[in-house]
Amino acid sequence: MLESLKIMINQGKQFIPDVTKAKVPGIFRGRPVITTVSVNEHKLAELCPTDAISTSPVSIDLGKCTFCGECAFAYPDKIKFTTDYKIATNNRQKLIIAEGVDEPVKLDPERIRKEISDYFSGSLKLRQVCAGGDNSCELELNACGNVNFDMGRFGIEFVASPRHADGIVITGPITENMADPLQICYDAIPDPKIIILAGTDAISGGIFAGSPALNRGFLDKYSIDLYVPGNPIHPLTFINGVLELIKKRKR
Repeated sequence: MLESLKIMINQGKQFIPDVTKAKVPGIFRGRPVITTVSVNEHKLAELCPTDAISTSPVSIDLGKCTFCGECAFAYPDKIKFTTDYKIATNNRQKLIIAEGVDEPVKLDPERIRKEISDYFSGSLKLRQVCAGGDNSCELELNACGNVNFDMGRFGIEFVASPRHADGIVITGPITENMADPLQICYDAIPDPKIIILAGTDAISGGIFAGSPALNRGFLDKYSIDLYVPGNPIHPLTFINGVLELIKKRKR
């Protein structure tokens, strides 16, 4: 008992009491804010390895952004990354952060299918598929269930079999070799089912976009219920996004 007390005194609480209000360190790069300061827009856009930055006006697509921060380092008066981790949404267009706009990224309640809140608001079982990922987003998804974040308290858990799942969480850019296994896994999940894209690679292909080694045809056949940007994603981004998805429509 004395050893346990010593650990608690030195480390404090090893869990987050309220994941919706948790603070993250200042080094974390979350939702960017783009000012109206005039800069060389073409040089700014050239800095981005994934073409996430558009010009006239300047905007950043979080679905393509690797959150490397090079744009903010080069033009600190133009771009600043905040610690706002609530950047998951069900509307792909809301991942595009426009110049002069400093508003949180939210889900669109009208886009949330009624059956999601009807069936999954109290319990949600997810099957995660690494479709060619680098294991970074996968590690963060594992962290969602650890003692710190403990998303299991909300009834949200990952399961080993798609037969036991309510939806699929896709990480990675979807390589050719994983296209068929991804489809097989999705088909095995009982209806109704949801699709979540976790990470830049899953949402847009990331730095691998346009590669002949990819086969992203799966995404053309189905509507996506939740986009969780990040490279890798943060557990708080994922948990808050999923909570909003399964509970927001009821409110």
